[in-house]
Amino acid sequence: MHPVEPHATALLLAVLGILLLISALFSRATDRIGVPVVLVFLAIGIAAGLPQLGGIAFNDYAFASRVGIIALVLILFDGGLNTPVAVLQLALKPAAVLATIGVLATAALVAVAAHWFGVDWAPALLVGAVVSSTDAAAVFAVLRGSGISLKKRVGTTLEMESGLNDPLAVILTTLLTRNLIHPLGTADLRAVVLEVAIQIAVGFVVGYVLGRLGGRQIARLHLSAGGLYSVFTLALAFLSFGAATLLRGSGFLAVYVTAVTLGNARLPYRASLTRVHDAMAWLAQIVMFLILGLLVTPPRLITVAWLSIALALFLAIVARPVVVAFCLAPFGYRLREVVYVGWVGLRGAVPIVLATFPVLQGAPGADWAFHVTFFIVVVNAIVPGMTVPWLTRKLDLESGDPPSSPAVLEIESMRPLNGEMLSFYIDEALPVTGSTIADLPFPSGSAVMVIVRGQDLIAPKGHTVLEPGDHVYVLTEPMDRELILLMFGRPEGLG
Repeated sequence: MHPVEPHATALLLAVLGILLLISALFSRATDRIGVPVVLVFLAIGIAAGLPQLGGIAFNDYAFASRVGIIALVLILFDGGLNTPVAVLQLALKPAAVLATIGVLATAALVAVAAHWFGVDWAPALLVGAVVSSTDAAAVFAVLRGSGISLKKRVGTTLEMESGLNDPLAVILTTLLTRNLIHPLGTADLRAVVLEVAIQIAVGFVVGYVLGRLGGRQIARLHLSAGGLYSVFTLALAFLSFGAATLLRGSGFLAVYVTAVTLGNARLPYRASLTRVHDAMAWLAQIVMFLILGLLVTPPRLITVAWLSIALALFLAIVARPVVVAFCLAPFGYRLREVVYVGWVGLRGAVPIVLATFPVLQGAPGADWAFHVTFFIVVVNAIVPGMTVPWLTRKLDLESGDPPSSPAVLEIESMRPLNGEMLSFYIDEALPVTGSTIADLPFPSGSAVMVIVRGQDLIAPKGHTVLEPGDHVYVLTEPMDRELILLMFGRPEGLG
């Protein structure tokens, strides 16, 4: 007898709550061993589907694919919202090469390796296309857990590559799925190139237009509650994906461009907006991996284990490093930077979501391809993933940014304000170190608001001495900003 309402909904929410709670609690354990936290979510999803443990029967690929796409929209939007345009200029060209030529070359090499292991060309090419895109979120999840921040050029390259390489991976997967169902022999290269160009162009235009219009409109809005502004930005995220996709463009690229354009506008309640989208991105990531884990049949994984492990190691040790070295050669990257980008190009949710497309289309061998892809993602996350913190330190690619403040002060306003609050880390090299506040030549429109020293909040007085290790919050007017930067150096969070 099936439970009736509200008991059916209560049971669903209770199960979902337990899974989310376990995911959040167990994610802390990954900090100690350096494994990407997404593997915890996947493992919990798999365990929940085992008859001996959770016993949750789930094989709805259509629902999982839809949840995966929505989750990726939220994750990409959150990443783009926190990406300054000035930082993008550091790595736009190399990231674009990695997202196009790099994707094609990676897909081809993995396909050749799969065929060498005895897989027919059609499914081999499909698997190569599916695993060709990277996931910067997996890399930065490991780094955040280890308390490490990457140098801007390397970190931005990885992040932008993952934001830009999804469109081509989606197009390749769609075309090769179609080829599995209706074999065409040789594909029309010009048609493929044209479709890729159209998707990228439409995605970029739609994303930029919506980002610009959204940035202008949100500054003029007078909504009745601060929380409604996050509803507005969420609507832009969904609209950019939907509009671009319906216009034959790349919805994922449109979302990323919309978020970058919007994030570099003057936003009301910026701090609240970024917190809300960060929370939505984490929730989306957890739910997505839980559901994808539920789709997996462990006995099926065992049957493809040896091939998947071989392909995953080939991808991590051969294909990815070779492709990255070739793509970054014209851009003057140092050898250690090339080695790092080549090694830590982790795979995440996108390949698994893409692997559901052939299943939904009923392509022959699609279930096999899904489980091979799943296994490759897991192995790829473990082998390079566990070495990311160690390799970052070994290659001296830490950003060198000061430690973050244990307290965060923010000013939220419905309208952009003329003044701003900047935070600075006081190190021994700064000229203001050891000085009293009264001795500093503050302009009339600027003042120290609070000092964070260890676990203490200090109310600044004229005789208060600035000590190394302090985090100082300064309120300043636009006209005084340059003088404040001359005194205190680079603001925190803008390294």
